Amino acid sequence: MTYKAKSDFLHVMMERGYLADCTDLQALDEALTQGPVTAYIGYDATAASLHVGHLLNIMMLRWFQKTGNRPITLMGGGTTKVGDPSFRSEERPLLTPDAIQANIDGMQQVFARYLDYGEGKAMMLNNAEWLDGLNYLDFLRDIGRHFSVNRMLSFESVKSRLDREQSLSFLEFNYMILQAYDFLELYRRYGCQLQMGGSDQWGNIVNGIDLTRRVLDGEIWGLTSPLLTTSDGRKMGKSAGGAVWLNGAMLSPYEFWQFWRNSTDADVGRFLKLYTDLPVDECDRLGALQGSEINEGKVRLANEVTTLLHGAEAAASAEATAREVFEQGGAGSDLEIVTVGADALPVSVVQLLAQTGITASGKEAKRLIAEGGLRLNNDPVSDPLLPVDAALIGDGLKVSVGKKKHRMVQVG
Repeated sequence: MTYKAKSDFLHVMMERGYLADCTDLQALDEALTQGPVTAYIGYDATAASLHVGHLLNIMMLRWFQKTGNRPITLMGGGTTKVGDPSFRSEERPLLTPDAIQANIDGMQQVFARYLDYGEGKAMMLNNAEWLDGLNYLDFLRDIGRHFSVNRMLSFESVKSRLDREQSLSFLEFNYMILQAYDFLELYRRYGCQLQMGGSDQWGNIVNGIDLTRRVLDGEIWGLTSPLLTTSDGRKMGKSAGGAVWLNGAMLSPYEFWQFWRNSTDADVGRFLKLYTDLPVDECDRLGALQGSEINEGKVRLANEVTTLLHGAEAAASAEATAREVFEQGGAGSDLEIVTVGADALPVSVVQLLAQTGITASGKEAKRLIAEGGLRLNNDPVSDPLLPVDAALIGDGLKVSVGKKKHRMVQVG
């Protein structure tokens, strides 16, 4: 994209790699240069925590506020009752109101780490405020008449589902209307002129723009971020252990730190630009390091991202723990985190090794112990029936197989 942004926000979006598409880049840029703009991103409450896949857009809201604008985090207390069908093969499980509220409570903890809320600052809203009280007939007459079913069926998020002959319920089909109505209400109530989101939300965002222009003749825009994959093709935010949650109760700060420390070399510079506040020049410098020196960039990435979410003390503690594990394991150590369910404990050390995949089988684990090749927290193990329970694992149990293979076992 060759457009040169005049506003601080769009300059950051383009320079750091956040921008995928915009409905009218020049008009939005002009509005941003003339004064503060209000923008929102919506988050449906489908889980008790946000995950790393949400972090890109949270950082966009953070930069939006840092460049003098007003962000809104919109909790989907209403839309979660319907469920976004975009690019899903089947309908989402329906959640009870209590479950939705519990999920919102869990999600809200994260936003306060990235945004400054208060009078005249960032806002946190819930679309249940206007969706729960809608009168169905009035809504059909006043809002539904502005939507063409033909056009709704043409959106890729819906079309791909129908092309595969997978069921799309009428409940789900209404989701895009409700999300569009969110934009209309936010414009009406708070003067919100911009909706942001991942590029998979393009159709929903455009619907909201069209509706608001038809009903209120509002000047509003949409902006999307790219859907990220790692340099080796994996979906961003997924690890071998599952989703990388942002709530410390669901994923420890140490595990979160390790996720970023284990980034591939090619991703370091890009991730520093997207997930930290570091100046672009410093991100480029760290990302360009070669050989073993790139580890400096990985540690800096892990520290910066963990500090934003969990605080500087948690980041420093995670780095110290990792350094201790690596130094005790020797140069060239290959450290990975493996988890074991609390309900599966206690087990013998042989069962632990086999169940977590540290050894290929219990037979191999017994041989390893017989040969003196296994250590727990650097202490040699000679008893294959040694019980391993939650107390022994504690915050993390270092399992060393030979000199260079190390695993950190945690209760998950």
